[in-house]
Amino acid sequence: MFHSVVTGCGAFLPEKIVTNADLAEIVETSNEWIVERTGIWERRIAADDEKTSDLALAAARRALASAGIEGRDIDLIVLATTTPDRTFPATAVRVQKEIGMEGGAAFDIQAVCSGFIYALAVADNFIRLGQAKRALVIGAETFSRLLDWKDRSTCVLFGDGAGALVLEGKTEAEAGGRGIISTHLHSDGRLENILYVDGGPSSTGQVGKVRMNGKEVFRQAVTRLSSVIEEALMANHLKVSDIDWMVPHQANQRIIDGTARKLGLSSDRVVSTIARHGNTSAASIPMALAEAIGDGRIKQGDLILTEAIGGGLTWGAALIRW
Repeated sequence: MFHSVVTGCGAFLPEKIVTNADLAEIVETSNEWIVERTGIWERRIAADDEKTSDLALAAARRALASAGIEGRDIDLIVLATTTPDRTFPATAVRVQKEIGMEGGAAFDIQAVCSGFIYALAVADNFIRLGQAKRALVIGAETFSRLLDWKDRSTCVLFGDGAGALVLEGKTEAEAGGRGIISTHLHSDGRLENILYVDGGPSSTGQVGKVRMNGKEVFRQAVTRLSSVIEEALMANHLKVSDIDWMVPHQANQRIIDGTARKLGLSSDRVVSTIARHGNTSAASIPMALAEAIGDGRIKQGDLILTEAIGGGLTWGAALIRW
């Protein structure tokens, strides 16, 4: 059995910044209203000719450089996205082509904002079983393509971006205690209608727009995230005090704060980037990881807890020894 050790991390943001003041010009809202309810001040929006694969590729190249390897050294790409370039083929195969990865497998998975945790779990299982040696796990979104810019309850929340991790399979002796400790995934289809897109190829033939019952999403988020975090800790005989950093999905600052309070986790051990990125769906966790690694907060040997909840309803958590 191999251990999935993180050897590289990278992120990419589009250039265009949309502030709350910008949004106030096109929808009935204000900077104060958005900040009070979400903690968001600005977000990045992809250019008209900028595709999800472009963002994913930029993040992937930075992660590969961080790991000191090239694309041909990768034998698995798992790309989490709700906004693929095309209905098919998978966005991952374009990344595969552009980085020069000629063998192995590349595919997309879709679990909306929980997508990166799901992708991490899939890649980890491949590596643990010896079916892949090095994996590129990517979360990438052009979520702005799904927004109804007249709906202030949703258009103020989301942004675009991408993040990626490189995982390498190592024996227990080689890993030295580092790597993905465990992943925990859940879904509940009974709650599909509290957060969804009102379109799709087989239903309307249209892409559709995001629709959300914000109060119910908030209620479900704090409860289910706290539960899956406790599940992850109990499974590994760990306590909240053992966590060095929680790197949550950046959905809403109130959800992040509420989850931390319920766990009794100090805010100075929580990585939050939502103020500048907004909710970037599957991209938010790897982007936050890249920032915290880049500024020196996360160090080798730290115990990292990641968690996310998204449409489906889907949710999950992962524990990683960095």
